[in-house]
Amino acid sequence: MKIYLDYSATTPPRQEVKAAVQNFLDQSWGNPASLHHWGNRAALALETARLQVAQLLNAGHPDSIVFTSGGTEANHLALFGVTRNYPSPQHLIISTVEHSAIAAPVRWLENQGWQVTRLGVNAQGRANPAALAEAIQSNTVLISVIYGQSEVGTLQPIEELGRIARQRHIPFHTDAVQVAGRCPVDVKHLPVDLLSLSSHKLYGIQGAGALYIHPDLAIGPLLMGGGQEQGLRSGTPPLPAIVGLGMAAELAQGELAEEVARLQALRDRCFDLLADCEFLTPTGDRLYRLPHHVSFVVQSRRHCTAGLTGKQLVRALNREGIAISAGAACNSGKLNPSPVLLAMGYQEQQALAGIRLTFGRETTMADIETTARTIKEVFAQLCPQLTGIQG
Repeated sequence: MKIYLDYSATTPPRQEVKAAVQNFLDQSWGNPASLHHWGNRAALALETARLQVAQLLNAGHPDSIVFTSGGTEANHLALFGVTRNYPSPQHLIISTVEHSAIAAPVRWLENQGWQVTRLGVNAQGRANPAALAEAIQSNTVLISVIYGQSEVGTLQPIEELGRIARQRHIPFHTDAVQVAGRCPVDVKHLPVDLLSLSSHKLYGIQGAGALYIHPDLAIGPLLMGGGQEQGLRSGTPPLPAIVGLGMAAELAQGELAEEVARLQALRDRCFDLLADCEFLTPTGDRLYRLPHHVSFVVQSRRHCTAGLTGKQLVRALNREGIAISAGAACNSGKLNPSPVLLAMGYQEQQALAGIRLTFGRETTMADIETTARTIKEVFAQLCPQLTGIQG
């Protein structure tokens, strides 16, 4: 039995994506900066991918898309592209549930003298737009709030938050790595100035991402040199990965409505099947939630007194041929509680016990039912004195 339920970590490249990449490697492998035939073919492949990504976001002009090596670099380009425009530290705002690709560089900026406000969230991990309005200062130059939280699945009120930023003429960035290709995103109507996405989260291949930049916003480069990507990202672009991203974006756009509904059905069925499992407490917002995402904290209850962690359950399920993930991080052999769960009000022991099941194109209802049954069986093995397990 092999059931993969870790699609928020990475997705398997689609066959169409692999075919497009192989065709590029066979036919269009030139440097897009070259003026000869091989360079022209490569440049055409690059601009085709740019158009495909722009269409996924309804971005209008393709030049609003800048390719990067992935979501992390796109986030860094957004942050430093804005902050480097200022000769002295100013003020920026993020949430307390950002991915480390935002949280870590913001801590670095803070150490350089930048003032940072971190918006708190409720018990479901959702920020309050009113708190954002109150947090804005006269020297606030950037607001960055994650769109869909990878660990607990909560979707933020990005439209409301972005509207507040736009009313105050402050650039607004959102990390949409978990959202793009999984939920509709229309930047013509969504009040965002910068939006990050990643290829391998939407069935492309690892090594490519993109940053949408509003045409009216000027930012500085993160990498300098040859002036590629309109001077914002120097270096010969990783064209095979970018071609894969373009194809993945085109496929996602065509299938989005149907796939969102299917994933939501799987998600809701999984929550229902595990509702009677006394060792699992759901996390995140059930209404404002990524369509493919289910998450819990593992609770030690009744006759089972051992401090269960999310990683224990991940390992136990892996032995059964089922792949899920845990939220707590392991550094130098020490298990660290999830900062996201701590920010949502969970105690430290609970923040060590987060798990996530995320679904994708290959996930079936039978997979969900098998997984739910196996999770209950695993708890029965971990806690042999437990009674009342439902099959």
